Amino acid sequence: MALSISVGFVVDDAVVVIENIVRHMEEGASPFEASLKGAGEIGFTIVSITLSLIAVFIPLFLMGGYVGLLLREFAITVSVSLVLSLVISLTLTPMMCSRLPQAGEQGAWMDLPVVRTRL
Repeated sequence: MALSISVGFVVDDAVVVIENIVRHMEEGASPFEASLKGAGEIGFTIVSITLSLIAVFIPLFLMGGYVGLLLREFAITVSVSLVLSLVISLTLTPMMCSRLPQAGEQGAWMDLPVVRTRL
């Protein structure tokens, strides 16, 4: 259960960083400049969100009794995955955003085919 919740946190942090980087790329910045600027702007927000989420799981980690024994592994797994998500969102995600789209293809990599359905 903790791993399934953690996947959502990892994806959420990465999406927030990618959206900010893409916004800078759409304004005309190169992928490298957009990655530096976007990660720098959103870094404090990602750190504060991660620390507040970890603070939520601290009481579960410190809980005693049988329930505490059951929830301790859950709290540790989610807290470690949140820290890993923070590191990945502020290091690996901006690096990949700066390297994957080439400088001349700023908008081309976002032009994915859209499937339209009738309602």
